[in-house]
Amino acid sequence: MKGHILIIEDDRDMGEMLDSGLSRRGFTTHSFLTGQAGVGAIADEQPDVLLTDINLPDINGIQVCHEVAAKWPEIPTVMMTAFGSLDTAIEAIRAGAYDFITKPLDMDLLALTLQRAVDHKNLKHQVKILSEKIERSHSFAGLIGESPIMKEFLSRLQRIADAETSVLIAGESGSGKEITARALHEYSRRKDKPFVAINCSALPENLLESELFGHVKGAFTNAHQDRTGLLLAASGGTLFLDEIGDLPINLQPKLLRALEERRVRPVGGNKEKGFDARILAATNIDIEAAVAAGRFREDLYYRLNVIKVDIPPLRKRGTDILLLAHKFLGDVAEKLGKKVVGLADSTVKRLLSYEWPGNVRELRNAMEHGVVMTMFEKIVPEDLPQKIQDHTGRTLFWETAAPAELISLEEMIQRYIAYILKTSKNNQSLAAEILGIDRKTLYRRLQKPTE
Repeated sequence: MKGHILIIEDDRDMGEMLDSGLSRRGFTTHSFLTGQAGVGAIADEQPDVLLTDINLPDINGIQVCHEVAAKWPEIPTVMMTAFGSLDTAIEAIRAGAYDFITKPLDMDLLALTLQRAVDHKNLKHQVKILSEKIERSHSFAGLIGESPIMKEFLSRLQRIADAETSVLIAGESGSGKEITARALHEYSRRKDKPFVAINCSALPENLLESELFGHVKGAFTNAHQDRTGLLLAASGGTLFLDEIGDLPINLQPKLLRALEERRVRPVGGNKEKGFDARILAATNIDIEAAVAAGRFREDLYYRLNVIKVDIPPLRKRGTDILLLAHKFLGDVAEKLGKKVVGLADSTVKRLLSYEWPGNVRELRNAMEHGVVMTMFEKIVPEDLPQKIQDHTGRTLFWETAAPAELISLEEMIQRYIAYILKTSKNNQSLAAEILGIDRKTLYRRLQKPTE
């Protein structure tokens, strides 16, 4: 059935015609002759839509609409009248009506209007459920998730938030490393003190040294006055060293000494000052590989990596993608003042099949793009960025009734290996780890021709 319609129509013949015509079009109906009788039955009937005439023998349709909007705002009301005018339509809409239709009725048009109203009610219900789920979901300072991997991650953050130890936050680009660092700060005893962040890959070596340690007047050209470094500025609070894997090798011993002694000497200075800041660092590279390659000092790595947290990539978080999508959608729609309340089913499938190489940042951008571009209440796939529209999914095989289209197990294995290599950007060590085989086995597989 398409939906349950409660009809209030004082003309018995018209009511029977509506019952018959809407039933043939897949709706269930229940008719009442007066406004009070119809409104009184709503609690028991639980209709999807209320269809009411505007002229009734007791209270009029406008009064009905006011009462329904006040008591059952989730039920859309469609008004009908033989006296169609712009003023009447405006009055009905102001009273809370979802739509307005004039007599004589076109049953196909009425059915279409009622179906839109049913869909609108269902959509509002879905949004309400999802909003409640977001509120109930495991969260930590704005980080949300219901997937097992995310619940474990958030639980780990809660356990270490108030510790004084250094934390190394690892995660792919866009996964939320700074948000994670801020969450740890906000739930620590240092929350009322400064949170200071610096991106170690954003500045040349000489400027980065000055930013971290400060400098004295005259230390170098354009050093016209003393400058307090970020290690001192974060004293009492938290210093977040983003992209720590890109810290120049020449600065690493100086940072290590400062962290071990909790004292800092500004560039060009001869006096040290003590500082008290919790150190959080983040990286999106394999920092252990950087240590092995001599690009990152092992002693500094262990100083920073007292506790390590790995942010799960978005593609491994299942339907958390939808939780986040609806949260971002709601935030952007409210900011722009646009009535966008959900995602079309086809959009949901597209979001769940996409790999999200840019992680949460890319999802947030996609929702903003969708809200701006859409002309509907739901975001459709065509509203998404072109890259997501063009994505074909991760399907490696498909159901088919034609035996000639089926491939051998060996070819499927070779295709899967090729897919993993492409996804890992031809990193054979990572590909072997994902496949659960050693590199020698992978190498033999790559040398084996597809039959």
